[in-house]
Amino acid sequence: MQEIVFEDPYEFIPPYRGKWWSWLIQHAGLFEIWLRRAEGVISADVQHVDRLKKSVDEGHGVIIAPNHCRTADPVAMGYLTRAAGIHVYSMAGWHLFKQSRWIGWAINRLGAFSIYREGVDRQSIDTAIEVLRTAERPLVLFPEGSVTRTNDQLHALLDGVLFIARTAAKRRARDVPGSKVVIHPVGIKYLFGGDLKKALDPVLGAIEQRFSWRPQTDRPLVERITRIGTAILCLKELEYFGSPQPGELGDRLIGLIDRLLCPLEEEWLGEPSSGPVVPRVKQLRFKILPDMVQKRINEEERQRRWRQLADIYLAQQVSCYLPEYLTGEPSIDRLLETVERFEEDLTDTFTVHGSLKAIIRVGEAMEVSTKRDRKAEIDPMMAELESRLQGLLDELAPLSRRYNERTNAD
Repeated sequence: MQEIVFEDPYEFIPPYRGKWWSWLIQHAGLFEIWLRRAEGVISADVQHVDRLKKSVDEGHGVIIAPNHCRTADPVAMGYLTRAAGIHVYSMAGWHLFKQSRWIGWAINRLGAFSIYREGVDRQSIDTAIEVLRTAERPLVLFPEGSVTRTNDQLHALLDGVLFIARTAAKRRARDVPGSKVVIHPVGIKYLFGGDLKKALDPVLGAIEQRFSWRPQTDRPLVERITRIGTAILCLKELEYFGSPQPGELGDRLIGLIDRLLCPLEEEWLGEPSSGPVVPRVKQLRFKILPDMVQKRINEEERQRRWRQLADIYLAQQVSCYLPEYLTGEPSIDRLLETVERFEEDLTDTFTVHGSLKAIIRVGEAMEVSTKRDRKAEIDPMMAELESRLQGLLDELAPLSRRYNERTNAD
């Protein structure tokens, strides 16, 4: 399990208001150096930046809402802010400030402030609302809430983005009649330009060795990846069910998620739940962590809760595997993402392969309504944001090369 949950008492980290560091990091290309070394991103193409500049020039409160398919995404926003000639603020999970003092310092100088995802962080939410109310700077919010590693497919959006947007829109309309808060969906697409088989062979070989398999280099690459995925799922089913489960892949994934979460939901929430996994995970952490942070439990109970948190983390990771993602003739980029997720889930790290180009496409502005139709089962604006974001990803998906087993090329 990656270190994303901490027992330390939460302390809000406010945004750094100065612009000098942000300007230097942008224009000296320091963010590009980090992206190249840590994420393998070597270039970018920013598209329709005029849409964002128009909203900023008109003085609106602006939310930039990208998909979140890679850990590179927040820093890759540097390409967009430099192209638009702007500085931004952004919400960043508190764990990012805790994992590394250097990373915490750097993202804070770029405008990031902390959000405590394991509880109600009024200070962070109020800061975000105030940024939009005053239109001090655009605000970057990732509505999926966590990294998915499925670049072509959006996952369920969290409703906190629209709560912040609507509250800010109401206050802004009250203080500055006729003013607006707008949301710009932003699609981020990463294209791998290297030799896929050469890049993945060592990683797949290491995983196969971990399983005590002989190297499967004689098998087609897609089959080799699929067999590893099946093996990982079977191992987890053996661990939690006692045997591999029957049925279609999608049903098995949902079954494993429910096996992990439902008993915990019964214990902590009173009844099992269903639906998108990230909100379920957040609810459970919200219940489990406070006594750990306040040191109100003994060591035996503390270890029990850490085991529960590990199961919750696993459920979230499982939810990022999509049953149909590698069917048909999958793209090079989908195959790369899948193997990176295998490696990350098994080792908590991933190999940087390089040769990634980021395409950043800015969508048209969505004006935030101050009212919500309470009769609607699904918030219409949330549905529109989801549709527009997925639409951007659908537009970008054909840019990926298709993998051909015979030629190892498109």
